[in-house]
Amino acid sequence: MVRKVTLLALALQLGAACAGKTPATEPPAPTAQTMQATQAMQDSAPDVVSAVTDTVPVNVEPAAKPPFAKKVAHTRTLHGETFVDDYFWLREKDHPEVLTHLAAEEAYANAVMRPFEALQQTLFDEIVSHIAEDDESVPAKNGDHVYWRKLEKGKNYSTWLRKAVAGGDPAVVLDVNALAEGKEFMGIGELEPSDDGKLLLYSTDDTGFRQYTLRVKNLDSGADFPESIPKVVSSTWAADGKTLFYVVEDPAKRPYRLYRHTLGTPVADDVLVYEEADQRFELYVGRSKSRRFIIAHAESKLASEVRLIPADAPTTEPAVVVPRGGEHEYHVEHRGDALIIRTNDQGKNFRLVQAPLASAADRSTWVELRPHDPEVMLEKHVVFERFIALETRQGGLPNLEVRLDGETAWDRIDLPDPVYEVELDGSGNLEFRTNTLRYVYQSLATPKTTFEYEVNLKKSERLKEDPVPGGFDRARYLTERVFATSHDGVRVPVSIVRRKDLPLPGPHPLHLLGYGSYGISYPLSFSPARLTLLDRGVIYAVAHIRGGGDLGKAWHEDGRLAKKMNSFKDFIASAEHLVASGYTAPANLSIEGGSAGGLLMGAVANMRPDLFKAVISQVPFVDVVNTMNDPTLPLTVTEYEEWGNPAIAEQYGWIRAYSPYDNLEAKAYPTMLVKTSYNDSQVMYWEPAKYVARLRALKTDNNVLMFKINLGAAGHGGKSGRYDRFREVAYDQAFLLWQHGLAKP
Repeated sequence: MVRKVTLLALALQLGAACAGKTPATEPPAPTAQTMQATQAMQDSAPDVVSAVTDTVPVNVEPAAKPPFAKKVAHTRTLHGETFVDDYFWLREKDHPEVLTHLAAEEAYANAVMRPFEALQQTLFDEIVSHIAEDDESVPAKNGDHVYWRKLEKGKNYSTWLRKAVAGGDPAVVLDVNALAEGKEFMGIGELEPSDDGKLLLYSTDDTGFRQYTLRVKNLDSGADFPESIPKVVSSTWAADGKTLFYVVEDPAKRPYRLYRHTLGTPVADDVLVYEEADQRFELYVGRSKSRRFIIAHAESKLASEVRLIPADAPTTEPAVVVPRGGEHEYHVEHRGDALIIRTNDQGKNFRLVQAPLASAADRSTWVELRPHDPEVMLEKHVVFERFIALETRQGGLPNLEVRLDGETAWDRIDLPDPVYEVELDGSGNLEFRTNTLRYVYQSLATPKTTFEYEVNLKKSERLKEDPVPGGFDRARYLTERVFATSHDGVRVPVSIVRRKDLPLPGPHPLHLLGYGSYGISYPLSFSPARLTLLDRGVIYAVAHIRGGGDLGKAWHEDGRLAKKMNSFKDFIASAEHLVASGYTAPANLSIEGGSAGGLLMGAVANMRPDLFKAVISQVPFVDVVNTMNDPTLPLTVTEYEEWGNPAIAEQYGWIRAYSPYDNLEAKAYPTMLVKTSYNDSQVMYWEPAKYVARLRALKTDNNVLMFKINLGAAGHGGKSGRYDRFREVAYDQAFLLWQHGLAKP
C-alpha cells in the first residue's frame, strides 16, 4: 500500500475573500478564438448540454466566512531547527473541537459551491449519459465455470455472476449491492473461488479505512460460514478447499503475519505460518497460476523475498526461494519443475530467468529468457503452461510481449495510438492451460477495449469495447505527446487530449495532472466523465515526471529521496512548456494531483504560485516531516526508502526542503480546492486539515481556499458507489469551469 489514489479514483476528483472583498485576480475572459472554437464544438456535438458562449468570467463571493482554526503552539525540534506547529491539535481524531472545525470547513466549501449546484447536476447528468448504466464484463473461464460481473441502472455496485461451462443458468456469486444495503461505503478486497468452485473467499470494508474483514461463502447455499476474520490484507485457498491462508496488518497497517486457517475451526486456533519482523517489509500471499504453490511475498521499496508452500500440502513449512540481500528485488511464478523469476540482479529494469525448482537459490543454475535492457522496464510477467506474457515499458509507453515455448523471439502486440494504456486483464487470464491471452487497451480518446490474443496465430480479436452513449465520437478528439525540458536538461513526456477543432495557439483552459512517486506510471485511461470538460474546450494533459515509473526504474530513482525535488521541477517545466507552446496561459492553467500527487500540488504551489490559476489537491500528503517522523502511523517505516527518515539529519534536510506544510509562506497562492476523507487510512485527514488551516492564516491573496471533507464513510479514493463518485467528479468539474471562466452561478 502506498500513498496514492487508486487507478479507478484517478479518473478525477481566503480568508480575506470572506471579509467582503472581491478576489485580487479575476480569470481572463475567453478570447474570440476560444469562443468561436467553443461554438464550433457545440455545433458538431449538439447533444452536449450547457453552452458556454453566453457566460462571462465570474468569481463568486462566498456566502459564509471561512473557519480559521485556533492556534495551539506545539514545538518540534529536529537537528537544531525548531518549528512551531500551531495546528498539531487537529490530529486528535474524534475530539469535539476537531469535529466542529471540520464540519465548519465542509459547510464553508458547500456554501462557496452552492451557486453552482444546478451546474453540478447538469454535469452529473452528462457524465451518466456517457456511461452504459446496464453493462456486463466479458466472461472468463475459471475451472468448471465462467465468471463475469454485471452493472444495473440505478445501482451503485457490481453483481458477480457465473455459470457452468457445461451449460445452465447464471448464478449469483456475490451481490455487492446487497452487501452495501444500509451502508454509506462498501469496498471489496478479496474475491476468490476455491479450486472445486464450491466456496468463495471475499473481504469487505464498510468504512473507507481499508480495513477488510474476510469471510467464506458457500456458493451452493448462498450462506456465509461463521468465520469472520478482521484486518485481512490478502488471502488465498489451498488445494483442498478447506484450508486457507491470510495475511493481517499490524497497528500501523503494515501486512506482517501469515496465518493458516481450517474451515470449521476457531479462528483463535489459526496457525501463525510466518511473521515479517523487518518493519520496512510488507507481506502478501497469493497462489501461483499453475495452482501448485502458495506464494508468500515479502517486499520493501528496495528488496524482496519469496517463500513457497505446496498448495496440496498446506501444513508444509514455507521454503525461501532466494534469501533477501542488498537491494535484490525478484518476483516468482511457477511452471513444471521450474520457477520463472523476474529479477533486478543484473540491472534496475529487471531481466527474466528460469530456475530449477529444486535449486532456485543457486544463481549459477539460472537460464536467461529475456536479458536486462536499460531502455525497457520489465514490469510484470505472467506464466502459462505453453507461453509467457510480459508487461514492459519503453519510452514512457507500455507494451505487451509474448513468447511461445520453443521460440526464441518475443512478439510485441501491435498498438495503434501515439498515447495509450495497455495491460494484461487480471480478471480474464485465470486459466493456466490456454492458448489465448486477454488484455485491455484504451487511450485518452479510446474507450476501454478487451482483446483476446491467439498465441499460436499471433493475432488479436476484439471481444468488447465499453459503450459510450450520449453522442460520443472519438474522431472529434486528438491525443498527442510533447516533451518539456526540465531544469537539468532532461526531457519530460507530457500526454495531451483535446478536441481536434480547438485552434492552436490558444491560450485555452488546460487542466494538468501529475503524480510522480513510488515508481508508479500515470495511467492514460479513457474517462467518460472527462468528455464533459473536453467538449467545453478544456484541454487535459498529464506530466510524466520523475519519481514515477514512466521511463523505467532510473526515472523513479531520479525522483525520490535526495532527488525528490526533480519531481516538482519536472512538473513546473511541463507547465511552462504548455504555456510557451501556446496551449494555455498561467491564468488559464489548473492543476490536480492526489495523495503523493497532492504532495506535488503543495510543493509546486509553494515554488511557483504565479504559474497556476487553480489547484485541486486530492487527499494530499502535505505534512511530510511530521508524518515521516512518526513511525506509529500507517506506511511510515515502510516508506523511509521512498522519502527518507527525518531522524537522520541529511534525510531531514531533503524532506524539509519541499514539505508543503513546512514551507508555506505569507504570499499569494492560487485558488485551491483541497479534498479528503475523515476515514482515509493512507493519508490521515489531519494532513490536509492542518495544511488548509496554516495556509489560510498565512496567504496574502483574496483567492478562495476550500476544504471539502467526506465526514461520513469514505476512503482514500472518496466514496465507493459509482453514482456517488460521479457526483464528486461533477463537484470538481464545476469548480474548474468556474475557475476557467466557463461557468457562472
